[in-house]
Order: sequence, then C-alpha cells, then structure tokens
Amino acid sequence: MNIECHNIIDNQMSIFSVLNDDEKEQLKKHSTCTYYKKNDIIYKEGDKPNGLICLSKGKVKIFKEGVGGREQIVRMAKPVGFIGYRALFADQNYLASAEAIEDSVICTIEKETLYKLLTSNSDLSFSIIRSLASELGFSNNRTVTLTQKHIRGRLSESLLFLKDTYGLEEDAATIKVYLSREDIANLSNMTTSNAIRTLSTFASEKIIALDGRKIKILDLKGLERISELG
Repeated sequence: MNIECHNIIDNQMSIFSVLNDDEKEQLKKHSTCTYYKKNDIIYKEGDKPNGLICLSKGKVKIFKEGVGGREQIVRMAKPVGFIGYRALFADQNYLASAEAIEDSVICTIEKETLYKLLTSNSDLSFSIIRSLASELGFSNNRTVTLTQKHIRGRLSESLLFLKDTYGLEEDAATIKVYLSREDIANLSNMTTSNAIRTLSTFASEKIIALDGRKIKILDLKGLERISELG
C-alpha cells in the first residue's frame, strides 16, 4: 500500500511534479498511508489538520452538515487529488467532513515537512496557489448554480460535473461513479424525493437511463442544454 500511496508523489499530474528526486523522497519519508473502506469517515468537521491529505486511490465526498442535519456535498475528489488543504494552510479546523464513497487509499504528508519545502521551493508554492485558485473558481461557479438554477438545471449540472470529474465507463455513456439518490440530492441542493422524481423524468425523456445506482447518459447535448437553460 505504501508503494501505491507514494505513487501520488511521483505522479506527473500532481502538484509534486515540480519537485526533484531528493525532495520527493523527503515527502515519502514523512508521510503515512491509510486504507479506508467505503463509507469510512476520513476527517470530521471541527477536526484539526495534521498534514496534507492526498487521495491516491478511490473516491471521496466532502460534505457539510446544514440546517436540520441535512448534508450538502461541497466537493468530490478523485486521484490524484487533495482534500482538506484549505484548513491546513489557513491554520484552521476543518469546516466540512470527508467520507470515502468507495474503498480508498489516503497519503497524509506531515505538515512541518511540507512547510519546509514550500519555503525552499517556489515552484511548489505556485503550484499549490494555482490549485487553490482553481478550486475557488469552481466553488464560485457552483454557488451560482445551486442558488440560481431550477431543479432540472441543478440536477443536469451535477450529472455533467460527475461525468467530467470521474469519466465514463467503457461504454462511453455510464458515469464512472455510483452515488445514492440521497448523495445526488445533496450534491444538487435538493430533497431526495425531488432528485428521484427528476431522474425519473430525465429517464422518461430518454436523456439518461437508470440501472440501480448506475446512470447512463443517452443524450449528452440534451443534458447540457437543460443545464445551460437553468
């Protein structure tokens, strides 16, 4: 598992691609790898970060508990992604919780080692700044989507987001993540009953096909049109 976990540090798609071999070895020496089963909590709202959490394998949802205990999914993570880094760099407790939505491997890099590299390697600092800026832009767009679009627009936008984040199965149509109806609702800022009803409507309109938790996109342009119209 350590080899699988440390692959994220060597991955050319990660922010660590700007580091040299010695710097990467320092990160590996000061990191821990943890396996999480599906539905395991990785961290809870209010916990204090002790390092940079890197997702090496699996899928994770980041959610915040709202009024009446209702969840709102604020982010979805995939390899080689990072979670909880806003709280780490702000020196604050987590404002949301993270849960594995399938079996996952997490690599946690010790905070002190990471900070030393940030002060000595400006390329790594800029790489993280770009990542934070990109995440801020995404969050701003999601805020507009969840507050201004109608139910059909919000749900279609969420399905497109899942497709763009996790990709499609070999059939080039089925979204490669299987969420419960409740999770889809929490991602789309709607009740579970509204999510179920709207998914059924999309299916009857031949925009998607449903098979349990599997969602197949039959009419991508139609789904994009609904999202654009809001």
